[in-house]
Amino acid sequence: MPVMSLFITCPVDNVERTTAFYTALGWTLNPEMSDHNVSCFALAPEQYLMLCSREGYASVGGTEDLIGGPDTPSKVTVSFDLDSREAVDELIERAATAGGRIGDTDDYPFMYQRQFDDPDGYHYSPFWMKPDAEPGA
Repeated sequence: MPVMSLFITCPVDNVERTTAFYTALGWTLNPEMSDHNVSCFALAPEQYLMLCSREGYASVGGTEDLIGGPDTPSKVTVSFDLDSREAVDELIERAATAGGRIGDTDDYPFMYQRQFDDPDGYHYSPFWMKPDAEPGA
């Protein structure tokens, strides 16, 4: 299968506020793909999070009825692995300091995971896979 670029696009209330939140997490803004209407954060090679104004999002292909708001539960959870338990905790602390809502902590025999929502209600679940865990534990 050929390598594909992945773009996750989310409508947001305030692009400037959202940009400040994700910058506070330590994520990398791609200025070449950002403007007053959208902020693009590079997550990994060829993986991007696009945070678009609600007006801009609605203008792309008839999505008006798909736009929720901060009080609408996220319809997707974005999960990603980090290098250590400490890295997960550090990201959660940055999210809290930047105004994110902190959710549950799960410490399974095979994985450590925490939850946070951004100011627009998007749900994230960073995790660390325990290297010495028994398969199927």
